[in-house]
Amino acid sequence: MLLEVKDIHVHYGKIAALHGVSLEVDEGEIVTLIGANGAGKTTTLKTISGLRPLSRGKIMFDGADISRVAGHKRVLSGIGQAPEGRGIFPGMTVTENLMMGCYARKGDVSRDLAQVFELFPRLAERKDQAGGTMSGGEQQMLAIGRALMTNPRVLLLDEPSMGLAPKLIQQIFSIIQEINRRGTTVLLVEQNAQQALQVAHRAYVIETGEIVKSAEASALLDDPEVRAAYLGGGADRPVGGSEPEQAAGAPEEPRDG
Repeated sequence: MLLEVKDIHVHYGKIAALHGVSLEVDEGEIVTLIGANGAGKTTTLKTISGLRPLSRGKIMFDGADISRVAGHKRVLSGIGQAPEGRGIFPGMTVTENLMMGCYARKGDVSRDLAQVFELFPRLAERKDQAGGTMSGGEQQMLAIGRALMTNPRVLLLDEPSMGLAPKLIQQIFSIIQEINRRGTTVLLVEQNAQQALQVAHRAYVIETGEIVKSAEASALLDDPEVRAAYLGGGADRPVGGSEPEQAAGAPEEPRDG
């Protein structure tokens, strides 16, 4: 197993945001984590990447315990993340943004840069343009491209379709599948559950900081409770049947999934 999250608990002050989240991602998979706004999706990714400290539990990566490893060292070990909200450097050019993704790497990265431009031809066309002047879809491509420049074994994607037009959403998900076909494992957080379940191999459903379902993605697509809660017909009603609420009243960071 490439990535194992074992019974992790995360707090914001005294308030529990995650209580007992466990999930696994095997090498070569696309695994998606779906749930309502405030369920703990983004907190889970931030904890895996080292941006949020654990209160309890364990994170294993390629057999090693990284629970207390600093975030920048997790990047060097092969965990890359494209954050929610893109987080690009608006005053830097496309190329400069991409190079920020590999600032800690040694050696020639020209091949990686060429592969990102191959995946995202629009970025190649605008390589000298300031990131902040591009469209939302182009900025999302840039955020994913920058994460790929870390040369990740597992890529954490947080709401890559947020705010995009339907045509661009289709394009982004096609690119996610191509990234996976080229050998990168993907852990995908998405509120667009329909699209996420269509591209993923396996899926987890999170509600108020706890995993409540896990199965093959195709099985969850056909699950009546999941369809009612996340695929239309009561779109925000949790699978557990209660009204949606933030995990144990946790004051999640802005727009945390």
